[in-house]
Amino acid sequence: MKKKYLAKILATDKEGLQMISACCSGSKVKISNIKFLKTNKVFLISVERTKLETSEKDKKINSICKFDFVDNVKSKNIDQKNQELILELIGIDYFKNKNDYEINLIFDNNAHISLKTETIEVRLEDQNEIN
Repeated sequence: MKKKYLAKILATDKEGLQMISACCSGSKVKISNIKFLKTNKVFLISVERTKLETSEKDKKINSICKFDFVDNVKSKNIDQKNQELILELIGIDYFKNKNDYEINLIFDNNAHISLKTETIEVRLEDQNEIN
């Protein structure tokens, strides 16, 4: 039996975040799979992505992208009432703003989500393959 390779990437800097951004580029995100747990300062997004980091480029996988230490979340051009809406994640980038970071999730159709955070701590964890 072939072992399933499920990725787990932890990013604490620019390079790590670029790696996660590359892995998630082109992934599909349903509005209902985006959650901000304010009391825990955790932002979760479930993505359906293609396994770009292995030779199995045709494999689709469900992954959770978890952002820690998030103080504030803002979204633009996203209809949050439409829970079935599916967005395409184009990439993730950030910039430093005084003592904070602003991490931007960039989607198609000029939609984006901006996370204000004190540090970069992002984890991409594969959940299961989609057949």
